[in-house]
Amino acid sequence: MNPLDLLPATLGPRTFALVAGVESYAVSHRWNLRGPARDALRFSRWLTGPGEVPPGHVRLLLSPLDDPDTLDWSASAGLEALRTTHRPATEENVKSVLLDELPSCEGDLLLIFWAGHGYVEPRGGELMLPCADARPGQIRHLNLDSALRWWRTNLVGRELFRYQAALVDACRVDAPRDARWNFGTTDYGGGATVPGRRQFRLYASREGEAAKNDAERGAGRFTEELLAELGERSVREAVSGLADTARSIHRTFRGLRERGEGWQLPQFVVDRDWDACSFLDFLDDEPPGPAPRRAVRLDQAAWDGLGELFEDRDLPRCAHEAYAWAFKAAGCAAPAQGGLPGDTLLEVAQDLDERHGGPGGMPLAVPFVRFLAERAAAGDERWAARLRDWVRATRERLALPAMPPPPPPPRKTALHVRLETPPDGEDGFLARMWLRREATEHIWESEGEPVRLDAVRDELVRQLGQVNQVLGVDAQAGRPSGAVEWIEFHVPYELLDLDFDQWPVPRGPGGRTRALGAVYQVVVRCPQERERTGAEWRGKWRWLWAQGGRHADAVRVVTDADADEGLGMELGAQPAPACVLAHTRAGARTSLVVEAVLEGGVPVAVWRRPGPAGTDRAGDPGAARGAGVPPGADRAGPGGATGLLGLLAPAGEDGRPEPGALDVFALPARVRAVRRAAAAANAGAPDGDRQQPLGGDRLVLLWDDPDDTLTIRSLA
Repeated sequence: MNPLDLLPATLGPRTFALVAGVESYAVSHRWNLRGPARDALRFSRWLTGPGEVPPGHVRLLLSPLDDPDTLDWSASAGLEALRTTHRPATEENVKSVLLDELPSCEGDLLLIFWAGHGYVEPRGGELMLPCADARPGQIRHLNLDSALRWWRTNLVGRELFRYQAALVDACRVDAPRDARWNFGTTDYGGGATVPGRRQFRLYASREGEAAKNDAERGAGRFTEELLAELGERSVREAVSGLADTARSIHRTFRGLRERGEGWQLPQFVVDRDWDACSFLDFLDDEPPGPAPRRAVRLDQAAWDGLGELFEDRDLPRCAHEAYAWAFKAAGCAAPAQGGLPGDTLLEVAQDLDERHGGPGGMPLAVPFVRFLAERAAAGDERWAARLRDWVRATRERLALPAMPPPPPPPRKTALHVRLETPPDGEDGFLARMWLRREATEHIWESEGEPVRLDAVRDELVRQLGQVNQVLGVDAQAGRPSGAVEWIEFHVPYELLDLDFDQWPVPRGPGGRTRALGAVYQVVVRCPQERERTGAEWRGKWRWLWAQGGRHADAVRVVTDADADEGLGMELGAQPAPACVLAHTRAGARTSLVVEAVLEGGVPVAVWRRPGPAGTDRAGDPGAARGAGVPPGADRAGPGGATGLLGLLAPAGEDGRPEPGALDVFALPARVRAVRRAAAAANAGAPDGDRQQPLGGDRLVLLWDDPDDTLTIRSLA
């Protein structure tokens, strides 16, 4: 692409570089990652070795997890020279190097290599690279796009640094919308643009994607491939073939994606060749011919239509599903950040329209609206028809390609058990059971006579056996099985702590039984208490669904210190939180939290019921407080896995849950997995050896879905 003779023969000696590797961040230990410092050293070794760049021309900024002296500086003489000149990767040092020191040098090529975290500003799309001194409430960072704009102006000598390249091994996910993650606004300004300056940028991932870091090997996957491509080439040879290098790296990562071993795809951004010849580079190794079409943007007619369609419409329950499916339908990667980019349908559509879309040219807002037409408009045929008309007209007007239909809603076969206290104070409970598949079928009730709980348990086992027999006949006839996987107990408040999930059910030969909660996803509900806080309850549930169950504020961990009389009012004040983890010592404090959950309209909660006398050690008050995970907070608590968050959320690279990692909608399956693990650990163990700190056999999952309710007519 770039003939070598276009570049000066002395390019190596006239190259200056900023090389940064950030592993340790002041925000929180959860931000720390192992690998960027080693990547920065390896890139510096190439620069000062085969690259032929004098060590004095390299500004190395390192903030490693360990003492810098523990790093391997012996790979080359160039690295040994940098050992005494490197500085921490703070915002002050970054700005000093980029805006003061390097612009005053006599150079032809500026190279920027950065390894660490990266976030994209949602509206402007600018890449923000947090520095080591990023703190809660003030994420100090380098705005790479603003810095590169600055470097194209006459604030840098007109005849200097005609060639500039940035190589970035960092994620490009959306920056969280949260005051605790305040990046602020950073713009370095600049002067008049100098014609003739050329800039190349090679990113480890595309916008919205995460970049893989191998903590065990201490290396970024992108840097590994980049250094393998650079090999023993000089800087002059390397930059002359940057496009070929980018294509080769892209091929490697595309192969990883096709084999299911990776997701990120590097992106090469360039406006012109080194000789100022304009061209397009899609890095897709397409044969010669017309380039793939970039996604178009919505026109004014489309926006006018959306304004009318979305006016006075709340975010529907399936908004996040529609948002995620839009990326899949367009053939591109969805943002790694959980939740939605806005609080209204128009804000979500605007975010989608500002993204590049897939290779077929489809604006992401179009499949988003298509999904809403099929799923969100159920029961409102007039709105559904208007949404379909908008999709049809927009596709015809903008000549858009066809797209697949949205997937149907997932099917779930559930068995519901409702228990009520008899009105005249008799012993036992009034009971009824329903089976819900495509339709709801009433399958048993106690006929107005109270029954004991063991009779309810026996009837539940019998009904499960009958359902399995019917499903076996259906399977032989070639119909979908629809096996029961979900059991709900609708109970009065005083029964919430009962160990329904530990009821034995037949499993396997020889009369073997297993705990109900290890075989099925077992949840409890409290329908009578929801009548008092229906507005908050429904509002929180719809907010949770609209955010996809992964919003950073969706889950709140509550400790003993939080359990007071004002907690219920606090929980009900806003849509978030919609899920509470009661990380309290079993007993009065847990009861206070459960009461507050019901008063505040929180639809989902997890707590531990009391264990056998003298064995209840699950209450670990060390978990952090507050909604979400603010930077610096440790929600797992001492002991890691002893905390509810440690049990229920996937662990990050450091073994602790990532901020916002808990998927609320995965809780029923996750709780079942924890119950199974506890059952396996406790199988055959004497009482004194049972794994009580794990507490998985004592978890209670409250799951009140207002969109999936049964009649609340009293059984009396």
